[in-house]
Amino acid sequence: MSFETFGQPLLTFPDAEKSPLSIRAKALVFVDPRSRQLREDLEQLAPRSISVLIRGETGTGKELLARHIHRASDRGGLFVSVNCGAISPTYADAELFGYAGGSFSGSASSRAGWFGSANGGTLYLDEIGDLPLPIQIKLLAALENHEVTRVGAHQPSPVDVRLVAATSIDLAQAVAAGKFHERLFHYLGEGQLELPALRERTGDILSLAEYFLGIYSQRLDLPVPLISEAAQRVLERHSWPGNTRELENIIHFALLVSTGDEILPEHLNLPELSISLEQIESQIRQILDNGSVADQAALKQSLKNIGLS
Repeated sequence: MSFETFGQPLLTFPDAEKSPLSIRAKALVFVDPRSRQLREDLEQLAPRSISVLIRGETGTGKELLARHIHRASDRGGLFVSVNCGAISPTYADAELFGYAGGSFSGSASSRAGWFGSANGGTLYLDEIGDLPLPIQIKLLAALENHEVTRVGAHQPSPVDVRLVAATSIDLAQAVAAGKFHERLFHYLGEGQLELPALRERTGDILSLAEYFLGIYSQRLDLPVPLISEAAQRVLERHSWPGNTRELENIIHFALLVSTGDEILPEHLNLPELSISLEQIESQIRQILDNGSVADQAALKQSLKNIGLS
């Protein structure tokens, strides 16, 4: 669904439409110039049949971007999301490509695997660099030949799957280190999208903050407070090492601890706020202990004016 906030488009999907296997993927906005360019690139790639590699830091919203690619394509099958880091090394082949009945103890029926489940649709592989090398080779063969051979099966099964993969590491370096299959890397190279870190698209921060504030206010049945101008400045200055995921947590916390109709800087619980207060206190002590008489008098008057003397 589309959502409007700060007069700009926000991309999000209802929780009910997500696969139970999905990682957290909440919302993306396209307000910042870098985000608007990303959306243009995405709209050009989505209708094509090529595989796509999304590169971006953890927590930036790569799965949501992948879902939008699937929705904007003409593929009628399922969007199947798989976290490669959670695939069992022992059963990776069977999990990804399926198995025939009787292949394992107690497995009378066959399973299509994640690849078969995405037949006619899109297979999203999060952190594709975590796939074992032998599985990477089989993945490439399945994509090139449009068929998979299930564990224990004697004949391959035809499949029509579009791959959208994501990574938070530089796969070129993994290739150079012998940890990622070179031909698979080049196969993914035709369609690439770079999802910038939140600190690199500051124009999106306030729109996302407003979105999360609205979602959690509704969920907790609380009035929606405003984000004060001072808090807005703090949000825009923060480096956001945890990206969108961190922003969501910060806004959730601020909503729970705020007492008025505004979110203030002290409600955000960001580390730089406590550091800045310590710096202010240090500077005050330095002036009071070592400053000139005039500086000390001016400081004392200022502290008195704000009720801190």
